[in-house]
Amino acid sequence: MIENYLRPGGKLDITRRKPIKPKEGEPEEKPNYRSNISDVVSDDEIVVTIPTEKGKLILYSVGEKLDLCFYTDKGLYQCYAQVASRAKEGGLYTMRLELTTELKKFQRREYYRFNTILNMKCRTLNQDEKEHMNEVEFIDADLTLENGVLVDISGGGTRFISTHPYEKGDLILFRFSLEQEAAKAEKDNKEEEEKEEDDERYSVIGKVIMSTPMEKQRGKYENRIEFVRISRKDREEIIRYIFEEERRKRKKETR
Repeated sequence: MIENYLRPGGKLDITRRKPIKPKEGEPEEKPNYRSNISDVVSDDEIVVTIPTEKGKLILYSVGEKLDLCFYTDKGLYQCYAQVASRAKEGGLYTMRLELTTELKKFQRREYYRFNTILNMKCRTLNQDEKEHMNEVEFIDADLTLENGVLVDISGGGTRFISTHPYEKGDLILFRFSLEQEAAKAEKDNKEEEEKEEDDERYSVIGKVIMSTPMEKQRGKYENRIEFVRISRKDREEIIRYIFEEERRKRKKETR
């Protein structure tokens, strides 16, 4: 029974199965939006809140096909759905969804992008490094790394903010830590040298998919990255971090 997994108040992510038509020269995108379950009508029908972004409703057409990812006590589950209807109940905008496939355990969390704020350092690879990036370890003793901020991350890539743009296809070396600021604050007795080592625990190489100026932050650029060299251990730890942080947030929201 679907009620064993889905309950009113549960969180889910909604993604259009058909990608948004991009502007010329930009890659196709399938943005996901957070929503809540309002009601579980039957094993193949649920009601969810219509998600919003920056105060605006994200409206889906009746009949539109969606990809759903549910956060449950038993882990992440995924299925496909179709919009049956939309409604306004009091001050709440909802839509009724017909589930067109059965719930399945979500095994590909590496492709789910988790919104976060993490400090990072990076630089572009030179031509020689590009040609041998799978053969060498990168030691930046004499090179300057640019400071940046990761604003989302997955096991497959990341999005970060920088003070200068990159070219599509550039290869970038990233150094960052997944440690939360609250946890860092507890390390008052650690020496600065140890702290810097923690800040660069992960070292991966990514390829620039897109780099665009930010409308509301002059002099800042948003960069979308696909990881092209990352160890299996690091990828698994990123996925574990995403899952644990989502679970921590769900517990906090239910208090």
